[in-house]
Amino acid sequence: MTDIALEKLKYPIGQFERPEIITSQDIESWIVVLEQFPDRLELLVQNLSDAQLDTPYRPEGWTIRQVVHHLSDSHHHSYTRFKWALTEDKPLIKAYYEDRWGELVDSKKAPITMSLLHLRAIHVKLVYLLKTLSETDLKACFIHPETNSEVPLDVNIGNYAWHSNHHYAHIENLMKQKRWL
Repeated sequence: MTDIALEKLKYPIGQFERPEIITSQDIESWIVVLEQFPDRLELLVQNLSDAQLDTPYRPEGWTIRQVVHHLSDSHHHSYTRFKWALTEDKPLIKAYYEDRWGELVDSKKAPITMSLLHLRAIHVKLVYLLKTLSETDLKACFIHPETNSEVPLDVNIGNYAWHSNHHYAHIENLMKQKRWL
């Protein structure tokens, strides 16, 4: 497999591109993505067998099951980061080794229903919170320890809308390739 083909499998919708100026329309459209994502994901994966769920979306990549569990874990972390940034002054967040979390038994073997339910709950809470944020709130930041950079909440909304679509595309593209759709 060529490097370009592997990159396309890793980033089927490209990497997140932060707009130079984030508008209220950007925020609104990203919140809609986050609001609709649990339903979209559930509809996509609801009829997959265990064998299909245990199929990697790319060589040396996670299985669909691991991606679903990762989405629940990652978006849980994101929700917490929003709350920290809104209640503390530029908190240094805790990063986590998502690759190691993906290798834990719950990520590799557990039914996806638990993560779909968790993701739905987190998104309901997150979207409710995001719809109430003022322009000042959207500029609140947390500090990411891997880059030691400030991440404003408006950027994080866009990043997690992208993250939702990014992993959705991983699953959808595999399902199209395997003719499961």
